[in-house]
Amino acid sequence: MGAIGAAFLAGAVTGPFIALPTFQAWAQDSGRGETYRLLNLFGDVFERIRAEYVEPVNDREVIEAAINGMLQGLDPHSSYMNPRSFRDMQVQTRGEFGGLGIEVTQENGYVKVISPIDDTPAARAGVKPGDLITHLNGQSTQGLSLQEAVEQMRGERGTQIRLTVRREGERQPLELTLTRDVIRPQVARFRLEGGDVAYVRLSAFNEQTEGALRRAISTMRQQAGGNLKGLILDLRNNPGGLLDQAVQVADDFLDQGEIVSTRARRAEDAQRWNARAGDIAQGLPMVVLINGGSASASEIVAGALQDHRRAVVMGVKSFGKGSVQTVMPIPGQGAIRLTTARYYTPSGRSIQATGIEPDIEVLAARPDPNAPHRDREADLRRALRNDNGDRQAAQPATPPPPLNLPAGVQERVARVPAEGAPAFDATKPETDHQLQQAVQFLRNLAAAQGGPQRRAQR
Repeated sequence: MGAIGAAFLAGAVTGPFIALPTFQAWAQDSGRGETYRLLNLFGDVFERIRAEYVEPVNDREVIEAAINGMLQGLDPHSSYMNPRSFRDMQVQTRGEFGGLGIEVTQENGYVKVISPIDDTPAARAGVKPGDLITHLNGQSTQGLSLQEAVEQMRGERGTQIRLTVRREGERQPLELTLTRDVIRPQVARFRLEGGDVAYVRLSAFNEQTEGALRRAISTMRQQAGGNLKGLILDLRNNPGGLLDQAVQVADDFLDQGEIVSTRARRAEDAQRWNARAGDIAQGLPMVVLINGGSASASEIVAGALQDHRRAVVMGVKSFGKGSVQTVMPIPGQGAIRLTTARYYTPSGRSIQATGIEPDIEVLAARPDPNAPHRDREADLRRALRNDNGDRQAAQPATPPPPLNLPAGVQERVARVPAEGAPAFDATKPETDHQLQQAVQFLRNLAAAQGGPQRRAQR
């Protein structure tokens, strides 16, 4: 042993380029052997479960649970999707599906209608908010999970389904036969606030988002007749979605410059997206509303518009999901969702576990010490760390440039609602303190700049 140790020491000191490859090969072989032993361990545990568990087990379910555990042990956003979950994910990202057009929840074991979507089979058949769907094709919905009931109501366009509905005020259940159609949930809701401020809310980033945004802004511009003073892009409680849609939405308001970059495990896999010329808002002053439910793709858009000073970000700090998941289909099975990169705003900031800080903080309600804590990315188990402090990069992270607003405009924004203000009601925009402050901010900014169409400073 002494001779071997002396020989190794001599090799390491006098000829490292000779000794190192031999040592690496030994280490790789050793690591591979350990991996095989651990795989044997997995097989032993699996066989023990099959033979000894108190009840018979389904082999597929046990193995899928093991795969999912392996992925979820990496970070909160990596996971395994069985074939059914994979299909559901594809439906969500497409933004359209064959179905009835009903937003539903579950109450006392039954499916309860929140609202029918306009111009869908459900709306045309007279389904109303508050209806309880008790049977689907004569089979009770009692005992079904909400997901199982939704899957039964979805189906190919042109196929029929029979709903049994109990409605308040009706003594007998109603029997409705509906023919499924292609449903496109409204991903962009928009309206004019007071006739001079355009408001558009994006609820998700699926394949329909950017097109819906363009149509919304075009419609409101025509409605306003050239009198728009600003635009509000509401990303509150938007959990994100497709990266390419986030890039396109940010690009819609930027003429040039970086939108977002991603950096993976290998340097050669880094990517960067840049804006092309063209601003669909034609330079209108913008506010982006965010809150603790704004995550992922929402944060990409908010961060890009903030760094380029194309918009003022208002609200409270966002969720802080700064990682990219790649969906990798497994032939004949489902797919895995694997975290493959972190993304960075144009100034080089990683928002992983930190979030986007608003330029102007505006709370939705007065502070309540007894209010439950809302989890963010940093609170999740095994959340990736933020690497702003130790990342080796040619471009260090920098804060966004200053706002440079006209005097008195920012100071007139009320951080909290007035004492005694009515509680927030989603059906009454006047109770939405953050929204009302954004509207007033844009009007004050237009007045200070001398006109509704003056181009925003960059």
